Amino acid sequence: MPSLTEVLHDTSLRPEDLEWLHLLVGDWQLVADLSFADLVLWVRRDEDTWVAAAHVRPTTGPTAFVDDHVGQAATPERVVLLGQAVAGRRIVRSTHAERGDQVLREDAVPVMPKGRIIAVLTRHTNLATMRAPSRLELTYLACADALVRMTRVGEYPFASAPTGLRRGAPRVGDGLLRLDAEGQIVYASPNAVSAIHRMGHPGPVSGQSLAAIVTGVLRERQVLDEALPLVLTGRQPWRTDVSSRAAEISLRAVPLIEAGERVGAVVLLRDVSELRRREQQLLTREATIREIHHRVKNNLQSVAALLRLQSRRMANPDARAALDEAVRRVSTIAVVHDTLSQSVDETVALDAIIDLAVSAVLDVAAAGTPVQARRTGSFGRVRAEDATALAMIVSELVQNAVEHGLGAGGGAVGIDARRGVDDEGEFIVVTVDDDGYGLPDHPVGRSGLGMLIVRSLASDLEGTVTWGPRALGGTSVVCRARLRPLPKGA
Repeated sequence: MPSLTEVLHDTSLRPEDLEWLHLLVGDWQLVADLSFADLVLWVRRDEDTWVAAAHVRPTTGPTAFVDDHVGQAATPERVVLLGQAVAGRRIVRSTHAERGDQVLREDAVPVMPKGRIIAVLTRHTNLATMRAPSRLELTYLACADALVRMTRVGEYPFASAPTGLRRGAPRVGDGLLRLDAEGQIVYASPNAVSAIHRMGHPGPVSGQSLAAIVTGVLRERQVLDEALPLVLTGRQPWRTDVSSRAAEISLRAVPLIEAGERVGAVVLLRDVSELRRREQQLLTREATIREIHHRVKNNLQSVAALLRLQSRRMANPDARAALDEAVRRVSTIAVVHDTLSQSVDETVALDAIIDLAVSAVLDVAAAGTPVQARRTGSFGRVRAEDATALAMIVSELVQNAVEHGLGAGGGAVGIDARRGVDDEGEFIVVTVDDDGYGLPDHPVGRSGLGMLIVRSLASDLEGTVTWGPRALGGTSVVCRARLRPLPKGA
C-alpha cells in the first residue's frame, strides 16, 4: 500500500498544497470520530482519474470500509460525485448501496484553501448501523458538520496549532465540551463531566463558564500556562494542562468558525493524573540512577586518591608501579560512571571514554617516552555494562603495548573499532597494534595481571582475544566481543 507522500508525488500539486494536505491528514481523526464515519482523501492524477491518498476510520463507531482505499482509483460512480463537488465548489451528498445490502451516505467536500480546489474529502457513514441518535451523538455530528464546512474553505485544520506532542490529543472519547462564542458550556459529554468533577468542581457543568469552573479549582500560587485563558474560552486552537487540588486535566480547544466569525468551540479534555504520576515516578527513577552513578564515580575517585597516596609512600618500585596501575584501572571505571551520571540513558557514547582512558594510560605508562596514539573507526553507543568492560580492555591493551611492545625510543599505538551484525546479534572487533619489536618467542606481556583482566572481561562479553604480528612490523591484538542489545530508541 503506497504512502500519502508517494500518492501525492504523482500529482501536479504545488508544494504549499502538499503541505496543507499533510496538515489535514495529521488532524482529521477528530472529524472522523465526531462523524462516526470513514474519511477518504482523493487527489486528481489526471483529468479523469481520482486516486485515494489517505483513509482514516473512526474510533467512536463501526467502519464503513474493511479494506483500505489508499492507492485505489475512484469508481465511475464516485468520480461523478467528486466531479459534482468540484464543479459546484460545494458539499455534495449521495446515498447508495455498497457491497450488497450495506447502505452508505457519502459527503464529498472540496478542499479549497485560499480558494483553490486541491483535493476532495469524502465522508462515508454506514446507515445500517444508525439508530435514533442521543444528544451526545447529535452534538458530535453538529461539531463534525461545522469542521467539515471549515475544511471546505481552508479554515480547518489550523496551521497555527502546535505540532508534535501538543497536536491531536486528547481524543473525542476522552471527554468533549461544546462552548458558545462567550465560553459558556452548551454541552458536556459524560466523560467530560466526570473529569471536571474529579478536578474538584462539585456543581453542574452545562450552562457554566469553563474559565470560571477551572479557575475555581486551581491550586494556590500555581504557575499557569499563558495559553490557558485562550483554551478555556475556545479562542485559539491550542492545548494546555491544568492542575487542580485533586487532578490534572489536559485540554485542547478547537474553535468553530462560520463565515469567518468564531461561533463557539469544541474543547476536548482528559484526566491525565495517573499518566503524570507515572511520568513523575519515571523522572524520579532516572534522577536516582544518575545520582547513584555520580556517587559511584565519587567513591571510585576517592579510592584512586587513597591508592595514589599509598603509592607515594612505597619504597619498593614494583609495589609503587602496581599501585599506579590500580589507580589507572579505578580511574577508567570512574570515567564510565561520570559519563552515565550526566545522562538519563543507560547507554553511553564510548568513543569519548576510550579517548580519556588512553590519554590516562599514556600519561602514566609512557612518562618520558614519545608515544603517539591514534584511534580509527567508532565504538558508537553501548550499554553501561559493556562500556566498563570495553574501556578496561582497551586500557589494558594500550598499557601492554607501551610497556612491552615499544622500546625506549617510543613509537605509535593504534586503536581501531569496527561494529558488525551476525545471526547472533551485534558484535564489535577492537584492534590495538603497535610498531614496536613484534611478538617475542616467550609470552612476556601476555601472561601478566593486565592480560588476565583482558581475558576475563572478554569472556564476560562472550568474546575472544588473539595476538599476532602486525603487517608493517610490531604486534596486533584483536578482541572480538558480543554487545548487549541497545534499548529501543537508543
